[in-house]
Amino acid sequence: MLIDRPADGVLRLTISNPAKRNALDHAILDEIARTVGDLGDDARCVLLTGAHGMFSSGYDLGALAGETFAEEAEQLVANPFTAALDALDACAVPTVAALPGHSIGGGLELALACDLRLAADGIRLGMPPAKLGLVYSHTGLRRFLQAIGAPRTRELFLLGRNIDARTAREWGLVNAVVLPSDLEEESIDWGAELAANAPLSIAGNKRVIRELLRAGTDLDPDVERELIELRRACFYSEDMREGVRAFAEKRPARWRGR
Repeated sequence: MLIDRPADGVLRLTISNPAKRNALDHAILDEIARTVGDLGDDARCVLLTGAHGMFSSGYDLGALAGETFAEEAEQLVANPFTAALDALDACAVPTVAALPGHSIGGGLELALACDLRLAADGIRLGMPPAKLGLVYSHTGLRRFLQAIGAPRTRELFLLGRNIDARTAREWGLVNAVVLPSDLEEESIDWGAELAANAPLSIAGNKRVIRELLRAGTDLDPDVERELIELRRACFYSEDMREGVRAFAEKRPARWRGR
């Protein structure tokens, strides 16, 4: 896992496992969970991408031993992979996945756990459980159902075919498709724009979206009261007063995070 800061407030994590098409192993997943779960105050956006013209080919199942395959495979999926997804889900700052190449299986779910996704034109995305004999996790399937609906989720998982980036955009799997030569610059631009927005607003709106998705149709009354208070408190924040002034004065806001 390579870590750098390509723009002010943007922390970039780059998956680099070229021998295995950026497959996700324990070390990579543990680093995602650790880094995203313990961001410093200067990180206002997380950008997740892949090196060597690939995002990720998914779990590194090929490295697992024959006799203990079942136990090791279940442990990989149930522990470090879940921890990485949970860290992205819980992240208070916006997360962006930039997909420079094919994004398959667990790699695609990892990208889907981010708030926004950009894909290079010409790449392929897919879920191969039907080709592997794998029953996918209900939590993972729920993530796809929420993003693209039941008909597309069935098509993706039951046929097991890969789709191209433009189809993925039509389905809602990715937000934008750009030229491969423009992907890095465009993703950094998105990250910088997100990092420049009001942190309390970003964290609050992410929390509301997360709770609504978790609840389905009916919010728990205690959670609903928390969300109402979260919105009420924003009107008393320094950041909202600053945001209104900056908007009226047509200048960049100077956020304080309070």
